[in-house]
Amino acid sequence: MAFAGLLVAFLLALLLRAVAVRLTARRLGLVDSRVSVRPSPRQDIDPFGVVAAAIGGAGWGKIIDVDEVPRFRGRGRAAVVFAAGPVVTLIVSQIVFLGYAVSAVDPFPAAIYRLSDLVRGQFDASYAGQLLLALAGGLLAFGLLELLPIPPLDGFGLLWSAMRRPGTGIQQYRLWFEHKNIGVVVLLACCFFPLSYPLLLWPLDLIGAVFLSVWG
Repeated sequence: MAFAGLLVAFLLALLLRAVAVRLTARRLGLVDSRVSVRPSPRQDIDPFGVVAAAIGGAGWGKIIDVDEVPRFRGRGRAAVVFAAGPVVTLIVSQIVFLGYAVSAVDPFPAAIYRLSDLVRGQFDASYAGQLLLALAGGLLAFGLLELLPIPPLDGFGLLWSAMRRPGTGIQQYRLWFEHKNIGVVVLLACCFFPLSYPLLLWPLDLIGAVFLSVWG
């Protein structure tokens, strides 16, 4: 049941991110209003993100190139586009946590479990509890991971949009981590090592503790 919840969480997160990004860009006038907001597997699924989700418990969607998000109407609007996917995913994760709390399927000992426990299925609960907690944890992990400022994650787009004129340092960072795929290599490496507790989950546990404490 936990595996099913995590699988649904990852697919739902990809769907939410795709629709949120396209709808936000259209509403802010950054793309033609006739552009479809429907998700597309080719445009929204990153094979490496799928591998990361399977190995480390948290994955990501297809990169949104910063050159694809116009800045002619202001850097703020561009930043909102990059933030839309992660923020919507985080909101939905909290709605699922709320549903779990209201249903009273099981008490949620937030003082015992970390976000990494939820995305790896290392927690005790009834079948319904496993499904809901894995779903909520998977959505939360996806949203938090996408906010990290590393290509191919949306957090890099936020960082780029915050800069009036990206300098040489950030240009070099983008060259190596985006165009030469060093960012993907680093993220995948963090999914595998160390084997008992992947590095990728460290920042997610740190930030996720704030969200989990609300439901403790």
